[in-house]
Amino acid sequence: QVQLVESGGGLVQVGGSLRLSCAASGFTLDDGTIGWFRQAPGKEREEVACILPKFGTQSYADAVKGRFTWSRDKNTVYLQMNNLKSEDTAIYYCAAVRGQQFMCLSAQYPYWGQGTQVTVSS
Repeated sequence: QVQLVESGGGLVQVGGSLRLSCAASGFTLDDGTIGWFRQAPGKEREEVACILPKFGTQSYADAVKGRFTWSRDKNTVYLQMNNLKSEDTAIYYCAAVRGQQFMCLSAQYPYWGQGTQVTVSS
């Protein structure tokens, strides 16, 4: 059974930083693609980043390029978020899909974590 557990969200001021974690069980990171998505109140879920950990292939949404970066440690993926803006406020989800095809659409991901709230105050 695949489980993804996010943590690291919280309240931070504009310009601050947070590091989100996504711990995977029942799923080996090298076996697939990891996606980070977010959903703000009243808005549709959007892609933040997608990563193929085995090869280091990565893609970031334009809104977060240069501010967000990913890393990994064993079977946990991290999303380092720097220079946070108020528009980054959302629930952040990690998701996983098996296979080595690089996928960045939320509909392609069958496994999802419970989400972690990120609130950026001005």
